Order: sequence, then structure tokens, then C-alpha cells
Amino acid sequence: MTNVKFSRKEFESNLGKAVTKEIEEKISLFGTPLESLSEEEIEIEIFPNRPDLISLQGYLRGFKNFLGKEKPRKYKINKPEKDYKVNISPSVKEIRPFTACAIVKNLSFSDEKIKEIIDLQEKLHNTIGRNRKKVAIGIYPLEKIKLPIKYEALPPEKIKFIPLEFDKELTGVQILQKHPAGKEYAHLLQDCKEFPVFMDADSKVLSMPPIINSQETGKVSLETKEVFVECSGSDFNVLKKTLNIIITTLSDLGGKVYQMELNYGKNKEITPNLSYEKIKISLENINSLLGIKLK
Repeated sequence: MTNVKFSRKEFESNLGKAVTKEIEEKISLFGTPLESLSEEEIEIEIFPNRPDLISLQGYLRGFKNFLGKEKPRKYKINKPEKDYKVNISPSVKEIRPFTACAIVKNLSFSDEKIKEIIDLQEKLHNTIGRNRKKVAIGIYPLEKIKLPIKYEALPPEKIKFIPLEFDKELTGVQILQKHPAGKEYAHLLQDCKEFPVFMDADSKVLSMPPIINSQETGKVSLETKEVFVECSGSDFNVLKKTLNIIITTLSDLGGKVYQMELNYGKNKEITPNLSYEKIKISLENINSLLGIKLK
């Protein structure tokens, strides 16, 4: 479980109505207990089965569906353009073998929106990502990257870049020893002889997942209009769902989403995929659990 805090003004503006006692009850009926409400802020508890509700955009999307104010949205996904590719090396197979990626254009960031995206990223890391063990997320300014992307593993002493919020170059080992994020998540790479890295076509390091992005190529700013998004980990299905949460949030902020081609040697995948899933459920079981008689 995780608690999320939204600006009350922004929440009510996007909902199209004030948070009355009736709306407070609806929030709880939606399965998201209202933890606190002030003039400035609304705090809601989100359960682990709904990580898509962690962002303001995701929550309002689901809540409006629940209220009958909207139907489920259909998002337009554009096919990969030239060089919208990620080449995955067999060297990552025993470390973090999978990635799911996308490109989002037409963005207009403010300080508040950047904060919202970083907050979403960290909450996904801590929940569905199991503190980055299962999923690590990277978001990069596309204008500083040359496509296609490479995802491979290298000896830590050969990995050299300036990590986020640092001013000097470090090796992979030094990042684990000296950088705050490196110290916190070093245990995730402690048994690895090689560390995974994302690099662009010019071999500039974008990040060393699941630890830290590059200061040069991995920091989104107010000038950023287009981003490369990647999720890495060991469960491809979880990565795809995590990516979908991020790119639908960016799409709701005005972004235009493009797929990427993932090359796993002989196998190729295309992400993201926002096709709806159909689930069969037992009517008998539901009636038994709820104590009612649905037809």
C-alpha cells in the first residue's frame, strides 16, 4: 500500500466538481480510502492491485470511469520511426534480462509536472518495482540522445559517466561506493561481475540500472519536449504494465506516444501495447463471495 497526495485545487479542477461529502464517500467506495483532506491537499490510500492510480492523471482517469463521467480512454500509439530501436545484448541475461521502452513527444514540462513524474517514478519503484529489484525506471531527454539505444552489461571498471547530481565522472564501482543512490541500492548488483547500462548510438551512458541516470543524458528539464522511457528488470510482463502506467500519464499531460522495437537477437518485441485485456470471471463465485444473485 502507498499513500498519494494531490493538490486539492488541481484535483477538483480536473474532476470538474468540488470534493463534497458525497465525493468523499465515492472515493472510499472506489476502494481508495480517503486519509486526509485540507484546503490545500487531498491524501488517498492506494492498494497494491492498482498501481495505475498512483499519479493524479491515473487516479482521475479511473475515478471518472467509476463515477460514470467518462468511458475507458483509447490512447493513440504511433508506430516506431527510424532508429526507434533498443538492441539488447545477451550479456544482460543473467542480471536484468528485459526492458520495455517508448518515446513520448510533444511534452511541455513545468516544475510541478517534473515533480509529479519523479514522484510517480519513485512510487512505482517502491511498490510494483519492489524497491527497484523487480522494476527500475529511467526517463531521459531525447534531444541529448542519439538513437538507436544499446542495453548491455559491462565490467564495472569500464563503466564511466557523471551520475545524476554529481559533477565528476565515476566508474561503476565508485558509484556504488560514493553516490547516495549507489550506496542505497548497491545490494542489487553486489553479486554481479558485470553491471547493466543503457547507452546511445555514440556509446554515451544514459544510466546504470537499477542505480542512477547520467547527469548529461538522464536529467529531464523545463526545456525537454521529448523523452525516452525505459523499464528494466526480470519480468517482461510487469515491465510492460509499468511502462503503460508511465506513458498513459505522459499522454494525459499532452504527450504523443511512439512504440520502440526491442531486438533480443532472433526475437523482436514492440512496446508499448495498450490493447485491452479480457478476463473471464465466475458468476457463481462472485455471487457466493458477495452474497447476492447477479444474472
